[in-house]
Amino acid sequence: MKNTHKYTLIFVLFLCCTLVSAQGFKKDSLQIKAYTEIEYRNGEALNIKLKKVFCDYCSKNQLDLIGEDAIRRTDSEKNDPKNKLKDGKKKIAVYIRIAKTDFAGIKEDE
Repeated sequence: MKNTHKYTLIFVLFLCCTLVSAQGFKKDSLQIKAYTEIEYRNGEALNIKLKKVFCDYCSKNQLDLIGEDAIRRTDSEKNDPKNKLKDGKKKIAVYIRIAKTDFAGIKEDE
């Protein structure tokens, strides 16, 4: 019976540490959503388009860089069986998490 309490205590401590570390990450970073679209013909990806980046406080340069990252991430997912189509267009939501300090470091003239 004592071992059961010991393992329960270890599990609770692990869970608490995990929750605390996850909250710290959310507090120090931003999550930005973008929509992309992959066009398939005969099972091959022909084109990837950025449809929209959802960021009300981003500058033009920040939007461009985040859009490029969303396209790059979509390109790495284009052959994933859950995304692949024989013919047609597949819309994908891309979530980009970036540290607030890194985001603030993106200057307008870069």
